[in-house]
Amino acid sequence: MSQYPESEVRSYSEVAGSAGASSLLLGATANVPLGARVRSGMRIGSKMRTAIAVAALLAAAAVSPRVASAQVTPSDSAAVLLDAAQGFETDGRAAVAAAIYQLVLDRYPSTPAAAEARARLAAAPLEATSRSGSVELRVWMTIYGAWLGVGVPGAFGADSSEPYGVGLLLGGPTGFLAGHALANALDLTEGQARAITLGGTWGTWQGYGWREVFDLGVAQDCQFPPFCYDAESDTEETFAALVGGGLAGIALGTVLSQREMSAGTASAVNFASLWGTWFGVAGGVLMDLEGDDLLAATLVGGDAALLAAALLAPRWGVTRSRARLVSIAGVLGGLAGAGIDLLAKPDDEKVAIGIPLATSVVGLAVGATATRRGDETAQGPPIAPDGALVRFDDGRLAFGMPVPVPTFVPTPNPSPASGRIRDAWRPALALELFRASF
Repeated sequence: MSQYPESEVRSYSEVAGSAGASSLLLGATANVPLGARVRSGMRIGSKMRTAIAVAALLAAAAVSPRVASAQVTPSDSAAVLLDAAQGFETDGRAAVAAAIYQLVLDRYPSTPAAAEARARLAAAPLEATSRSGSVELRVWMTIYGAWLGVGVPGAFGADSSEPYGVGLLLGGPTGFLAGHALANALDLTEGQARAITLGGTWGTWQGYGWREVFDLGVAQDCQFPPFCYDAESDTEETFAALVGGGLAGIALGTVLSQREMSAGTASAVNFASLWGTWFGVAGGVLMDLEGDDLLAATLVGGDAALLAAALLAPRWGVTRSRARLVSIAGVLGGLAGAGIDLLAKPDDEKVAIGIPLATSVVGLAVGATATRRGDETAQGPPIAPDGALVRFDDGRLAFGMPVPVPTFVPTPNPSPASGRIRDAWRPALALELFRASF
C-alpha cells in the first residue's frame, strides 16, 4: 500500500471540495496511526478510520478514472476494503464481511487482495456460525451477575432487603462489564463461549448438589437413626455452594475455552450432561436409591455423560443442528413414555420410571440414526434463544438449550425441639422445558 505523510491528513471539510477528495482522504486515513489528530481536532480511531476509508473508496468510484488513478492504485483500494472486511469478521459480523469480500472480487478481481477475499469468502459461512461467541457470553454474564447480586448477600446471611437491592443494582452491570472484558480479551468462538457459560451453570448445579449430599457446613441431628435432620438453617451454606460452584465452573470453562471448540461440540456436551442427569435419576430410582443417595446418582450420571461427550464429540464432528435434532427426538420419546404411563397407570414405581427411560433411549437412537447422513446439510428446526428447550411463539415452534436458573422451593423442615414440620424456602435450580406466547 502506498504511504502518505502525516502532514497530508486533513479534515473532511478541507478536502470535500476537490475532485480527488475521496481518494486523498482514503490515502490519508489508511496510513494514519491509531490516535493521530486531524487538523480539525478530531481523533481517528481504528473503527472510524475503517468506516471513512470504505465510504471514501465507494465515493472514489464515481469520479473519473484519471483522478482516481492519480491518488491511489486499485491494489491499495482493495487492500483497504480487505482490512475492513477482516475487522467485521473478527467482530462476528460475517454477513457484512462477506458483502465486502464480494465487492473486492467484483471491482478488483486481479489484485492480491481479491485472492485473499476469495479464500475468506469461501470460509464465511463457517465463520458466520462460529465467530459469534462474544454476544452470548456478555448476555449470560449479565444474567449471572444479577444472580450473584442475590447469591452473595445470601451467602453472608443478609436478613434485610437492602443488601439484595444493592446487589441487584450492581450485579447486572458488573456482570456485563466482566463479560465484555472477557470476550474482548479471548476473542471467543460460539463453542468456546459456551464452554464458559456451561461451566458456570453446571458448576452452580454441582455446588448445590454436592453440598446437599455431604451436608457441608451444617451440623446434623441424628437422635433418631437412621433419620437425620439439619440442626440449624443451611441457607447461607447453600448460597455459598451455589456461588462458589458457579465461579469455579466459570474459571474451568475459561481454561478449556483456550482450545478450539465448535458450536456443535458445545451443544453436544450440553445436551449430554442433561441426558446423563436424567439417566442418573431414572437409574437411581430403579436401584431403590433415596434421598442423598439418589441425588448423588443424579450428579454422577450428569458428570459422567458430560465428560464422555467432551472427549468423544470432537471426534464425531457433530453439528449443532444434529445435536439439537437428536436431543429433541429423545425428548419426544420420553414424552411418549410419559403418555403411556398416564394411560396404563402402573402401580410399580420402577415400571413407571422405566417406561419413559426406555422410550427416551429409543428416541435418541432413532434421532442419531435418522440424522447420520444429513449431518452436513441439515439445518434443523428453528433455533430459539437459550432458556427453554421447546418454545412456541407467534405460531412457530423452535428449539433451544434449557438453561438452569436459580429459584426457591418449599421443603419440609422438621423442628428437632417441637417435632412440628413447617415449610422452609430453600434455593434450588429450575430447568425450563417449554415456553409459549400467544
